[in-house]
Amino acid sequence: MNSQLGDESTARTTQRLFFLDLGGGRILSANTDGSDLQTLVSEGRKLPDGLTVDAARGHLYWTNMGADPKANDGSIYRADFDGGNVTVVVAQGGTFTPKQVVFEPASRKLYWSDREGMRVMRCNADGSQLETLVQTGSGDSDRLDARNWCVGIAVDPEGGKFYWTQKGDDDAGQGRIFRAGIQMPSGRTAVARDDVELLFDDLPEPIDLDLDPASRMLYWTDRGDPPRGNTVNRAPMDPVPGRKIEPEILVTHLMEAIGLALDLKHGRMFITDLAGSLYVANLDGSGRKTLLAAQGNLTGIVYVETPLRA
Repeated sequence: MNSQLGDESTARTTQRLFFLDLGGGRILSANTDGSDLQTLVSEGRKLPDGLTVDAARGHLYWTNMGADPKANDGSIYRADFDGGNVTVVVAQGGTFTPKQVVFEPASRKLYWSDREGMRVMRCNADGSQLETLVQTGSGDSDRLDARNWCVGIAVDPEGGKFYWTQKGDDDAGQGRIFRAGIQMPSGRTAVARDDVELLFDDLPEPIDLDLDPASRMLYWTDRGDPPRGNTVNRAPMDPVPGRKIEPEILVTHLMEAIGLALDLKHGRMFITDLAGSLYVANLDGSGRKTLLAAQGNLTGIVYVETPLRA
């Protein structure tokens, strides 16, 4: 997820990465060159997956998938940037298996995809006003069909849309990316919206999303099999009527790619994979470099830039 704070004219800033180790139940932090690696929060077996920030207030938010993917035991937590003041935002069972999460600062809303819950959800930053925006299935039989599983999420408040991925079975070419309006259409419900657009289909296994709104480009990771999987991809955010657009593959040979964070100001992206590596590359995929390796099972990641304080 792309997140920045501060006056563009500020000469000196601090740039920091925050990312998750799923297997170790940890929130980690490092400089953008991989140095100064720190463990901020260690939760054990709660399986953190998605991470976002409220940069203005210095808060981290993360999703916990829960110990059992077949149980309704997911949750969302908040902490300060130093890992202190851990707070429950969405209590266990308020969401089934929450995955990628995004904080939208203008509305102060959290948006996330709920995999086995088969839905896209949202709430206020304090956990109030919990609601379902999209529901792709219901019941245990639908839950067994991975085509219903919502995983990635991105929000374009200026464009009035949110985007999400539905991954499909492993390496099955069933992955899809959709979008819908932030505002629910009048008279519609999460199970019967008439504004859902299918943007891309037949993808290996799309996971996390991020946006470049100025260029109207959508970026995503794909953890499916090569050659189209284990990649970072991009494509235009807006469909062209009557024309199917083939996504551009930017980065290849990842080891089950998961997390993605764009730093649009400096023209770069940060990527994590389940093999425990953290990478940086230019937005066109060139100049790829491994910053860290063998750090567990890395999932969600965010980039934060803040002004240096005197």
